[in-house]
Amino acid sequence: MLKLPQDSPSEPPVITLIDYGPDCLEERKDVGCDELLPHLNNELVTWINLDGLGDLSVLRVLGQRFNLHPLALEDVLDTNQRPKVEQYDDYLFIVAKMLYLNHKKEIGGEQVSMFLGKTFLITLQEEADFDVFEPVRARIRSAKGRIRTAGSDYLAYALLDSIIDHYYPVLESIGTEIDAIEDELVGNPLVRPVGSLHEHKRTLTQIRRMVWPLRDVTNLLLHEDPGLIRPETKIYLRDCYDHSVQLMDVVESYRDVLSGLTEIHISSIGLRTNEIMRVLTVISSVFIPLTFIAGVYGMNFAHMPELTKPYGYGAVLLLMLAVAVGQILYFEKRRWL
Repeated sequence: MLKLPQDSPSEPPVITLIDYGPDCLEERKDVGCDELLPHLNNELVTWINLDGLGDLSVLRVLGQRFNLHPLALEDVLDTNQRPKVEQYDDYLFIVAKMLYLNHKKEIGGEQVSMFLGKTFLITLQEEADFDVFEPVRARIRSAKGRIRTAGSDYLAYALLDSIIDHYYPVLESIGTEIDAIEDELVGNPLVRPVGSLHEHKRTLTQIRRMVWPLRDVTNLLLHEDPGLIRPETKIYLRDCYDHSVQLMDVVESYRDVLSGLTEIHISSIGLRTNEIMRVLTVISSVFIPLTFIAGVYGMNFAHMPELTKPYGYGAVLLLMLAVAVGQILYFEKRRWL
């Protein structure tokens, strides 16, 4: 029996139905599970999208109507799944991580689960606030391209392609922030960007954990046995695979840049510390002989001849000044300053 994990979203699910073919289109929102029955075995492509995982009864009904395995439904509720592909008798179960910039230009993301059958595609999302599938919906409505004449496998490709494409703006925003940190660090070595560097490095590590298995997902779909994914669709999946490899390269390059910036920051701190120590050493070196002279004439013995001279105090001060100036000139000649 399905059990709802404690950290699962509690929002009630919203079911959206898009049923389409070359010459027809039906789009409905807030559809009940019983209204899906007429769309099970028609000749059209049926896309059922469920936003929100808070109602187990809806998932159970979907599982019964479309003969979905209980273990796959449990994986849907576990939103910490690694992107993967699992093959069942009549469908493929696909898990991917969706990443995007929300309306506030903040990085957001969630898990997307897909059940791909011969004539249907069921997608399940954690939240209803935002997703990256609107360009695909627009293509279906406008009948642009081959999406209306292709099958459910092409629809699954289009959704995966949209998921992968929306990684690029996220990485570009991170790259812009990294460039700003680099400019600030080079212009002012005294800044302390350790927190920002660590935050971006952790974010890139999380993205890497999403992109790496996503590349494996597209590779597995490319090598899926003929049946659910047709050969003409696999040609397009190669493009998804290439893009996922490019994303890995971008992530790794940004991680290398962050490592380099961290080393620059550590080096700048070391150079700054050395500069401070050099100045303090010069000051100490200047005052050592002055302290010696002041100590000698501060002993106040009775028979020190300089103590009785009328100009002894001024002479000692001039001597100390001459010693200090001579040391500074010597340090400059040796390029120690």
